[in-house]
Amino acid sequence: MADLKLTNVAKSYGNAMYVLQDINLDIKQGELVVFVGPSGCGKSTLLRMIAGLEKISGGRLEIDGQVVNDVPPAQRGIAMVFQSYALYPHMTVRENMAFALRIARKPRDEINAAVERAAKILQLEPYLDRLPKALSGGQRQRVAIGRSIVRDPKVYLFDEPLSNLDAALRVATRIEIAKLKESMPDSTMIYVTHDQVEAMTLASRIVVLANKGIAQVGTPLDLYERPENEFVAQFIGSPAMNLLPGKIVETGEQTRVDLDGGGSAVCAIPTQPGDKGKAVNIGVRPEDLVASQSETPLFKGKVDIIEALGEVTLLYFESQGGREPVIAKFTGIHPELRGQEIGLTAAPEKVHLFHQGQSMRP
Repeated sequence: MADLKLTNVAKSYGNAMYVLQDINLDIKQGELVVFVGPSGCGKSTLLRMIAGLEKISGGRLEIDGQVVNDVPPAQRGIAMVFQSYALYPHMTVRENMAFALRIARKPRDEINAAVERAAKILQLEPYLDRLPKALSGGQRQRVAIGRSIVRDPKVYLFDEPLSNLDAALRVATRIEIAKLKESMPDSTMIYVTHDQVEAMTLASRIVVLANKGIAQVGTPLDLYERPENEFVAQFIGSPAMNLLPGKIVETGEQTRVDLDGGGSAVCAIPTQPGDKGKAVNIGVRPEDLVASQSETPLFKGKVDIIEALGEVTLLYFESQGGREPVIAKFTGIHPELRGQEIGLTAAPEKVHLFHQGQSMRP
């Protein structure tokens, strides 16, 4: 098992077309780090660069202290699990899992012991003599993971391994991957996904990629509670954080913002006298908005659309001034609120403050 370090890593196609620049990241042994970001942001490209399947255009990649920029993939000590299972259809589960060790000419006893160990971890022992066509999608993905485990790599790479599964299987297999990580606490894993739930539930740390670089790195709760910029604030969390423009009118230990178009918000974020008059955006998550009878609520509007999800109801308010509609998430079922005009507020500690796209939180 190993540490992994990326220093000023970049990827370009041609002379000027950079897709990734200035990637600086330290991944410690035993971490499960998840790469997330919008489509086309370079998540899978970065993973393939670590694996050696894409050439690094600039910077340095170290695994366990060794620079591996020019080391062939097979010699990096890395195992990769892809979106597709890539199992040999004519081989049994046992033969699929043993294949890489057989090619490496490992002793038969060592191969059998490695396969049995991996099968036990992944609860595949009853299926070892079956062909892939006799397995469910989740079982096939476990075989693909088991094929990696038997190699005992320094780093495990997962490239959206659950994207081909239906919703129920994704949940079950995600839980199995979480249990797998618990059973292998010293294993270093890097996991690419577009699914926020996977990222939030599996990761030791999340790396949010955007605009050819890293937008923020932190634990799942860090990113949720303390986003460093508006992109992360809206990317993490579903529905996305509401952003409303306004100006700072009172500074100090708490900050008051008068919102464009009416409304007022108090933020538990200290500001300096020189910040008075600054144009800012306040951010409030839908789940932090509550109904208010105040004469000066944070926001007041008419409920346009209701989505009843069972345990919660999403309220979409009529758009104002061409902006995105404000969304509130209320506990319970509230069909009677459609068409109603409602005032909303939020506790000061739940209100985020952004200036020029960046958080003003110290």
